Amino acid sequence: MKVVNFVAPDVKLGKNVRVWHFAYVGSGTVVGDNVKIGSLAHVDYDVRIGSGTKIEGGAYIPPLSRIGKGVFIGPAAVLTNDPYPPSSRMIGVTVADGAVIGARAVVRAGVKIGRRAVVAMGAVVTKDVPPEKVVMGVPARVAYTREEFDAKMRAWESSRPSTSRRTR
Repeated sequence: MKVVNFVAPDVKLGKNVRVWHFAYVGSGTVVGDNVKIGSLAHVDYDVRIGSGTKIEGGAYIPPLSRIGKGVFIGPAAVLTNDPYPPSSRMIGVTVADGAVIGARAVVRAGVKIGRRAVVAMGAVVTKDVPPEKVVMGVPARVAYTREEFDAKMRAWESSRPSTSRRTR
């Protein structure tokens, strides 16, 4: 079976970029170094993706979006490009460095996700997210700080043995 991806001929890919099975990367897109684009992800035209970013499978990144460095976009997350569908005027989403967008989150066109902000899984983001804040819910509202999020993650990771793969 031949695995097919589509990467437009004018896409600029950095070093060590991995594009997984059945992914799409549209015309005019620029991808930084060490980026992973998961299976079935759709990165539309004229998108900018910073180095060290991970876009998980089934995610949709609309035209004109700007994704910073070290961003994580979870499985099936959807960033939108049309605040009043079906309008002929498109606008992307801006995601600043170090931000996290959880699985199945939806982000409204034109929204800015701040530096190191976190969008919880399943959240529906209709307004800008301030830097270093965690938002959750429908519609998404600030729940706590990134510092609290990081502490919760560290506690979770240390609470039981890891089930992740380890190299020997």
